[in-house]
Amino acid sequence: MTHRVTLVSPATSASLRQARFDDGGSIDAGGEARARAAAGFLPVATRVIASPSVRCRETAAALGLEAVRTAELAGLDVGRWRGRTLAEVGAVEPEAVGRWLADPASAPHGGESVEDIRGRVARWLEACRDSGGRTLAVVEPEVVRAAVTHVLGVPSAAFWRLDVPPLTSTTISGRSGRWNLRLGQPLDSAGAAADR
Repeated sequence: MTHRVTLVSPATSASLRQARFDDGGSIDAGGEARARAAAGFLPVATRVIASPSVRCRETAAALGLEAVRTAELAGLDVGRWRGRTLAEVGAVEPEAVGRWLADPASAPHGGESVEDIRGRVARWLEACRDSGGRTLAVVEPEVVRAAVTHVLGVPSAAFWRLDVPPLTSTTISGRSGRWNLRLGQPLDSAGAAADR
């Protein structure tokens, strides 16, 4: 039985534009408009879920989705760095930032490491593999990165090499212990046609 998981990244927000660790802010007006315009092009799903963050919940709503919050798909917990930009943190804690970016097992901010989020997302993905149907999930970009590194079986250091643009979809399909991957589909008619 094949299961498809389509991961949709959230619309733009002020914190996203500023490269700020999620501060609980809302999506911006432009991001909301783009999400509303893309609403009719999403694949039909048997299960619709979202990361618990404000921007993922608001993106799901703008896409016309009634999504269930799923804690396992929360964004990376960056502890005391939450709400600050990488530049701000780097100016105060340059060694900690360097260690965090170089070592996937490091969490100098007191939150999760890249290894932690990768393991959490991998467990969720493996648990839903044999359920059949399609899951549509509006999730933070780091959840997409964690899923992709898991599916490809690449080292966790590759996490930082993956860019996840706003309002794009990544589809993972799997059965019999194997996953396939389709990356970066736009949420419009061309992307929807390719994802069916």
